[in-house]
Amino acid sequence: MTESPVSRKAVDRPPPAEDVIAVQERRRAARALLLRPLLAAVDDEFALVRRHRDELVRLFADGLGYRLVVEPTVARLFKAGLGRDPGRGLRRRNGRPFTPRAYSLLCLTIAALTRCRAQLLVDELVAEVRSAAADASIDVDLDAVTDRRALHAALLALVDLGVLVERDGDLEHWADRSTAALIDVRRERLALLVAAPLGSAEGPDELLDQAALPSAAGGARVVSRRRLAESPVLSVTDLTDEQQEWWRRNRNRERLWFHDQLGLEVELRAEGAVAVDPDEELTDRAFPGAGSARHLALLWLERVITAERDEARSADLTDRVWRRVPADMVNRAFVEVTGQWVAGLRRAHRDDPTLAKVDAQDVLVGSGLVRTDIGGWQVHAACARYAPRPVLAASGESGEASLFDDEDGT
Repeated sequence: MTESPVSRKAVDRPPPAEDVIAVQERRRAARALLLRPLLAAVDDEFALVRRHRDELVRLFADGLGYRLVVEPTVARLFKAGLGRDPGRGLRRRNGRPFTPRAYSLLCLTIAALTRCRAQLLVDELVAEVRSAAADASIDVDLDAVTDRRALHAALLALVDLGVLVERDGDLEHWADRSTAALIDVRRERLALLVAAPLGSAEGPDELLDQAALPSAAGGARVVSRRRLAESPVLSVTDLTDEQQEWWRRNRNRERLWFHDQLGLEVELRAEGAVAVDPDEELTDRAFPGAGSARHLALLWLERVITAERDEARSADLTDRVWRRVPADMVNRAFVEVTGQWVAGLRRAHRDDPTLAKVDAQDVLVGSGLVRTDIGGWQVHAACARYAPRPVLAASGESGEASLFDDEDGT
């Protein structure tokens, strides 16, 4: 029996060519959602998210175990994150981390907003927050400066998320000056703000565990991808034996997935992997970045890892991923660095070495490269990829030689 021309043509037909523009648009939309999980129509990438909604829903569900909701005016990516990892908390506009009090008042504000009008004065919202606190049996004093500033931080965080919009007045200075402000409530964003059901959780740890539950559906694949997408360092010692075995077998394929879907370059190492964004966009905290504290942190880190490099190479894998460095060595390295580069430090750091030390260490801890305890530091193997070659360069109108730029003052 001979083959018909139609069937032969169907067999020989090549697969359809990939739409390069569509691929680039999906990648851009996915990156935008990872960076800002709550997007609205005013955001540049929102139209791309709407255009490729179905593909993006599948990408996040299958690839990372995340739920994506796309509505006519808002899109919300429900990121379960890394469970109990505390490394990416909210920060105030001045860069300081949210206090427990600020988190409490943020939750109370969200609860209050569910029963508020769509437009109201900030003092009316404060009254609703007081009522929500009373209902929850939480003692707050919004006339006291501490609670007032904590509530102000919560309000500004909701403004930054687009849940609240300042219509008129001066909300920026409300905490210190009792200024009036008229605000709008974006209910479509408010409805999508809470990522996990609160009623069934007995405490914060259980709430975080519930939010991270979808990772069980994807097993080792989802766990590994989340760590690289959110950290962005994957340490094999953070994986179970089963997950480590899966990673060893699939890590080259995973490197291609991150490149194709998110535009990230994954560097594979014996200790795990590091995800790097060539465009330097997909991060909430740049390292080292600009500023005196960040450059000082880099120089300090380089001095420590140089001293530890030889011994770390001969250590077993467990001791090599997180390398313990005694406090005396950490302190000695700091003294050496500040002594060598004291002329390039900003004035506040020259005058107060303790402040310089605290600021630089905060940068390293916030970047996930260093853990601190009473005995010193634990330094991650990923630190070895940072090897600065510092030089003094003319900076500022004075023309004086300076190691650091003057973005954060002199």
